Amino acid sequence: MNKVIRWGILGTGKIAKAFAAGLSDTPDAELVAVASRSADGAQSFGAQFGVARCHASYQALADDEQVDVIYIATPHPMHHENAMMCLRGGKAILVEKSFAMNRRQADEIIALAREKNLFVMEAMWSRFMPAIAEAKRIVDSGEIGVASHVSADFGFAADAGPEHRLFNPELGGGALLDLGIYPLSLSSFFLGAVTAVRAQATLGATGVDVQTAFTLQHEGGGMSVCSCSLRARTQSELTISGSKGFVRLHDRFHNTEEISVTLVSGATRSSRTIKLPHVGNGYPHEAMEVGRCLRAGLVESPLMSHEETLRLMGVMDTIREQIGLRYSAD
Repeated sequence: MNKVIRWGILGTGKIAKAFAAGLSDTPDAELVAVASRSADGAQSFGAQFGVARCHASYQALADDEQVDVIYIATPHPMHHENAMMCLRGGKAILVEKSFAMNRRQADEIIALAREKNLFVMEAMWSRFMPAIAEAKRIVDSGEIGVASHVSADFGFAADAGPEHRLFNPELGGGALLDLGIYPLSLSSFFLGAVTAVRAQATLGATGVDVQTAFTLQHEGGGMSVCSCSLRARTQSELTISGSKGFVRLHDRFHNTEEISVTLVSGATRSSRTIKLPHVGNGYPHEAMEVGRCLRAGLVESPLMSHEETLRLMGVMDTIREQIGLRYSAD
């Protein structure tokens, strides 16, 4: 693999633009191609980000021999089709979360990637942020004792209409797939594999969940209490607690640049705050991990492995079954 990783972006929406901006701050990475369903959409995106090759179809990007890896930035229900197409074109892929609509689709994507010996990773950018990496190091060091509890919430008040992707079931709408994946994934990151889940939710007028809460049990006996909301601007914080204290990821925990560590011994309490700025808008960190893996010849990242992506998709399937949320992909 060449030192400079040549990226293509499939899709031209908000998240695609954020990732394109992040690539401009990523060492040894170059955005060389973009694909839209229309020539005008591709050309407009290309002009904004200085992209040389602007494809008017997703298939053209999958077939572009000058691209090493493709970031799939389409809505959730399109991930499976787009990922399979790119893999058949011989491309490594980074798939925006949620990785797919269900565990079955995720299984098919990863099975094809393994068959073709191609890299694939779920774009859970939070796992690669400096603040979250440092929190993981602190937890694993034993400084807060045996970590056994995570609490996490993520919510904002969405004012979009029923046709918007957040609420449209045909576009994979709902709080769980869009927001709940963050506390779910990071709870697993800090406490280990999920062994059981209990969930309840409020379903909105379009049939998707507008608020969901779930508790998780983890291997080793840990427990997480998580929630997500499209109705309320929550604190959006995550706390990992152990026998000696806790680590707190502050407001907007998924891309925070600040954590605090509090240790408690009897009546004595000590705290420190650590500032850990991320590069650019935060997206460079996952792009750098993709580049590292590609140069090393890896087909998956140890920080966001295939097996964990599959497990988490299975947990979300269970949550949806418990709250009565089904999509056409099911």
